[in-house]
Amino acid sequence: MTQLSEAGPITRGPSRAWSKLLLVVALLLVAIALSLALGSRSIPLAHLLDWQAAGDDQRIIRELRLPRTLIGLLAGVALGLAGALMQGVSRNPIADPGLLGINAGSALAVVVAITWFDVTSPSRYVWFAFLGGVLAAGVVYGVGSFGIDGGSPLKLTLVGAALTAVVSSFITLILLSNTGSLAQFRFWQVGSLAGRDLGMVRILWPFVLAGIVLSFASARGLNLLALGDDLARGLGQSVAGMRLICLTAVVLLSGAATALAGPIVFVGLVAPHIARHFAGPDYRWIMTYTFFVGPALLLAADVAGRLVVPPGELEAGLAVALIGAPLMIVLVRRLRLGGL
Repeated sequence: MTQLSEAGPITRGPSRAWSKLLLVVALLLVAIALSLALGSRSIPLAHLLDWQAAGDDQRIIRELRLPRTLIGLLAGVALGLAGALMQGVSRNPIADPGLLGINAGSALAVVVAITWFDVTSPSRYVWFAFLGGVLAAGVVYGVGSFGIDGGSPLKLTLVGAALTAVVSSFITLILLSNTGSLAQFRFWQVGSLAGRDLGMVRILWPFVLAGIVLSFASARGLNLLALGDDLARGLGQSVAGMRLICLTAVVLLSGAATALAGPIVFVGLVAPHIARHFAGPDYRWIMTYTFFVGPALLLAADVAGRLVVPPGELEAGLAVALIGAPLMIVLVRRLRLGGL
């Protein structure tokens, strides 16, 4: 049961909300344990408690699975919160960070880095991916802000879609003229937690932290925006300022996540809806739940990808798509039936 206050829709029963949150946190801890234990070589769970000891199992954990798990945690948190922000600021239940052209901008920057600057490793083109996403989002917001109503959700969505189409054409043109770049780009484009090192985490965690802070600071404003722009203004909320703060957080979070793991889709779309199922309409709780649901979903997909095609693996981006696509179909059917 909900009520409206100055902060927006408020969910009653905080003890129940906290009990559900403990369940979600437990699921994330299970996903972390499985990410460290499972793969082409399974490691007994007991060895996870002594991962600093010598031995092949501990070396695999320290050098391969721990960095992969940390990157999954960071990218999952960033993608989930970015998706929640986009859905809140646009009032579009099927919005995701890709609407701002961030994925397309990052992809173009990576193609340029590979083709013209001979950049071959994720740790080297991480800055290209991040800056490309930031510039693309800046163009979308700048162009979409022209006009009387400023950066309305519809205008930003249309400009983002147009920029994505144009940038995708440039990417195709570059790759067709330089096929040697295609193999490297495909590895990045599919989205993966493998082949990355902790150096990327050290570079990008401050951007993710800043995005997290802005996300939780925006929760009350998103509750007001959910009531409509006019009512939000009547309650003292600066609609344009709130949108700018939210979009800044989206750029930081989605840009960092894309630079870390490639343009992984569906996490930013599905995680907020799972969180909303537990939390209700209050964005203060939605952000809290999404903070744990996002990484749990990404790590679970990554673990599933390691197990479905042994001794190889299915990249995390593909595994998330296989999980997220059916959920997307269910979501669209619910929207058609008025379930959301």
